[in-house]
Amino acid sequence: MKAAINTQYGPPEVVHVREVEKPTPSANQVLIRVYASTVNRTDSGFRSAEYFVSRFFSGLFRPKLKTLGCEFAGQIEAIGKAVTLFKVGDRVFGYNDSTFGGHAEYLTQAEDAPIATIPAGLSYEEAAPITEGAHYALGNIRAAKVTTGQNTLVYGATGAIGSAAVQLLKEVGAQVTAVCATRHVAFVHSLGADRVIDYTKEDFTQTGQTFDFIFDAVGKSSFGTCKPVLTEKGIYISTELGKNSENIFLALTTPLLGGKKVLFPIPITSKDDIVFLKELVSQGKFKPVIDRRFSLGQIVDAYRYVETGQKTGNVVLTMT
Repeated sequence: MKAAINTQYGPPEVVHVREVEKPTPSANQVLIRVYASTVNRTDSGFRSAEYFVSRFFSGLFRPKLKTLGCEFAGQIEAIGKAVTLFKVGDRVFGYNDSTFGGHAEYLTQAEDAPIATIPAGLSYEEAAPITEGAHYALGNIRAAKVTTGQNTLVYGATGAIGSAAVQLLKEVGAQVTAVCATRHVAFVHSLGADRVIDYTKEDFTQTGQTFDFIFDAVGKSSFGTCKPVLTEKGIYISTELGKNSENIFLALTTPLLGGKKVLFPIPITSKDDIVFLKELVSQGKFKPVIDRRFSLGQIVDAYRYVETGQKTGNVVLTMT
């Protein structure tokens, strides 16, 4: 089978498509013929090892995980003898950021892993990007314990995480202010945002609004900048570590002070989360945004585009 392989850390050019051995499912696993995956910030981070801490999971000097791709959608081709939750022919999607494997024509997954059948009416390309951005957004929203009627702000509302956060916050019943560039204002309104601020024309910290929850989905703000516009018990979360990794330190200290605080939740995804997202998609309450599509043979170009920081939503990778 064909798979994208990287045997060293570095820029997109370290990735090469090669022929490798097709995996065989164990007793509790399913073999999935992958038809679509994505290239995203998670994959880029593990490939580049820009944050050294990732090497403690993926290999200190060289990657142990040679085929990335945390999202995938495809059809079950074979099942282990102990599998009861799925059958051959099921169309499934899922998420795996522990062993990855989505950037290949086949992968195996345990039947109790974060996988589920694809919502009716969705193609593989539409199903593949359901999970990565949404699971980060969902975990942060839950950590902040956002409730109906709270005033929230999403900074960077056009990426996979930000576009998912706007939709999921609206599902909770929050009031959502979203921040983006001029060309995306209409698009972000279409996601359901109650107010959209064009950061090229207006500073969200100078609008007179205060927020119960500020979610920086691109890591370009800081707690110091946002603190004046947080409510008395307001919460700030960023997807990035912040300058000099300050968000880790602030997450350890600010909750002890009883007022405005920083949280830095560790993302965890369960099968229940995947099923929950499937239900939202099925009900029309969440729709992952697709920017561009690349073939497996164009994966280097896909990585390059993702790392421009200009993508809107998700970049889909097709195997055919």
